[in-house]
Amino acid sequence: MVRLREAHLRSAPARPHRRIPPLAGLFFRSVAGLQTESGTYIVHPNREKAISQATKATVMLLLIAVAVLFLIVTVGGWKSLEGVQIISIAYALICLLMAYYVARWNRGVLPVAAGLAIIFGIVAVIAGPQWFYRDHAGYHNPGLPPSLLGLLTLIIVPVEFLLIVFAMRGFNQKWNIEVEITRDEYESGDWRRRDLTGEGCLEPRPG
Repeated sequence: MVRLREAHLRSAPARPHRRIPPLAGLFFRSVAGLQTESGTYIVHPNREKAISQATKATVMLLLIAVAVLFLIVTVGGWKSLEGVQIISIAYALICLLMAYYVARWNRGVLPVAAGLAIIFGIVAVIAGPQWFYRDHAGYHNPGLPPSLLGLLTLIIVPVEFLLIVFAMRGFNQKWNIEVEITRDEYESGDWRRRDLTGEGCLEPRPG
């Protein structure tokens, strides 16, 4: 049994090796090419475009901003939210998780982010004025002033709108398109200056 297992392991094809960029480059660098068994490389040319990298960074920042705003409003108005704290915290954590996947060029989470932004943007439009109504005598004041919570809630609305716009913009940029190139093309870097998808020339890079 041991020999059979060893023979099976020796005959199994090697898994492709993926070079992962450092964490500091998640905002502005694309994922390195995926080397195949034949020695060629699978690259994602649309991720090399400056507009795609800017869109990715913007979507990440907007998701983080939404998460922070929801956490501030949730904690600041904890006693007045009447049981919706779990939903707010869950949405904030989902936003942070989606920001992580966007950093890894995951295109599939973009329509999810846009759909949730529509739902919670509507919720923020309804909830914002309610905080201002509580800024009167006779109401129990939460941890933060109701007027401040109302302002932060209304700020969520344009942030969610921008998230919808940029998430769908990123989805239309087709980050998932793969192109196979030779090893020489990959190592020389010439493929970054060529239009491999037929959708428009890539921006020239210095050097």
